Amino acid sequence: MKTLIRGARVVLPGETLTTSVMISGNKIVDIDVASQVSADEVVDGTGKTLIPGVIDDQVHFRDPGYTDKEDLHTATMACAKGGVTSFLEMPNTNPTTTTVDRLNDKLALASTKSLVNYGFFIGATPKNIDELSEATRTPGIKIFIGSSTGELLVDDQDALERIFAETTLPLTAHCEDETTMRANRECVGEITSIEDHSRIRDHQAALVATQRATELARRHRHRFHVLHVSTAAEIDVLRQHERLITSEVCLHHLFFSIDDYKRLGSRIQMNPSIKTKDDNRALWQALQDDVIQIIATDHAPHTLADKAKPYPQSPAGLPAVENSLALMLNRVNQGQCTIEQVVQWMCSRPARIWDIENKGRIERGCDADLVLIDMQKRETIRDQDQWTKCRWSPWDGVELVGWPVKTWVQGRLIYDNGQADASKMGREITFDHQLGGYWAVD
Repeated sequence: MKTLIRGARVVLPGETLTTSVMISGNKIVDIDVASQVSADEVVDGTGKTLIPGVIDDQVHFRDPGYTDKEDLHTATMACAKGGVTSFLEMPNTNPTTTTVDRLNDKLALASTKSLVNYGFFIGATPKNIDELSEATRTPGIKIFIGSSTGELLVDDQDALERIFAETTLPLTAHCEDETTMRANRECVGEITSIEDHSRIRDHQAALVATQRATELARRHRHRFHVLHVSTAAEIDVLRQHERLITSEVCLHHLFFSIDDYKRLGSRIQMNPSIKTKDDNRALWQALQDDVIQIIATDHAPHTLADKAKPYPQSPAGLPAVENSLALMLNRVNQGQCTIEQVVQWMCSRPARIWDIENKGRIERGCDADLVLIDMQKRETIRDQDQWTKCRWSPWDGVELVGWPVKTWVQGRLIYDNGQADASKMGREITFDHQLGGYWAVD
């Protein structure tokens, strides 16, 4: 099957051109195709923009164990609609992904339910070094330094030292310091409002844990990725990367501040917590300056009934994969960034950081994971229109300009102007950790 996407504005590595792209099977086989070349299907891309598929390196799709909130099918339907063609999912499902057998079980489950390409982190515990050392079919090891319970919380220094010293896979972590948060909770006293969430999980809790983890990475010379940076205070720590440390910011930490609690309440209750408008601005500038390399979602849905519980019974987490690309395209239309930067932040750099070969860029020989965008399309996000199982968004009522209209995964059209083809499954992502990550390429 050959598909020709003709006349689109194509974001290529190093340049953006109005040209044509040929897909054959699951690969991009030609660019700037001659006008007389035929194909089984021709897509008119005139007036549209073609980019690589988004790679979201931090999601919680709740499958197995919490499928009342989300599952791999509903989540990847939302991915298809949002232009996310690959995801990397976190290990805090039920059971947790802390053994090679459980990792393999998750991969097998995804092969029957996921419309898009998939990968799964293996989770660290204080006692599973042997499992972490044997895992291969994974982007890396996830550590919860705070913000978790049970076996996934790794707060003990000796256990952290062993993980950094004795494993070889790339490491990533949720960085909030448990000791700081417990002390903050004592200081807050009686809980009076959702705003207390950001007082308990404050700037210092994030900073202390990020300092601790990056110091371990530098001392053990171990590749390390800081998840969901939330504070301006962490930015100077990230500058000291020594070609080992990368980081990301999530949309909620760019778009929401503590001032929004009054309007949105627990809809924006997240871990790490929402911070200030000054933090929003500093994180945006750090992204522009390449101190923070990528944008992710931390898609973590809960039912609205659970979210409606009084704080602190309300859970932390929000859905975002469905609207993440459109939120950034809207910023392109507002002149706050370029489409080329969005492609770097959401497509090419995640592929580099996690050693994903042949994804994240439009080149001959690369996988045909592609998104066709209408930069003029105007649409308002509505709870009732969401494809995620929880059926709500913190951006409900927000009008955006610039939306995905077609999504291809492995050369197969899985989303087309409001319709998804749920019969087509994505593929397991393979990771070549010999590539060496983001800093291996100048």
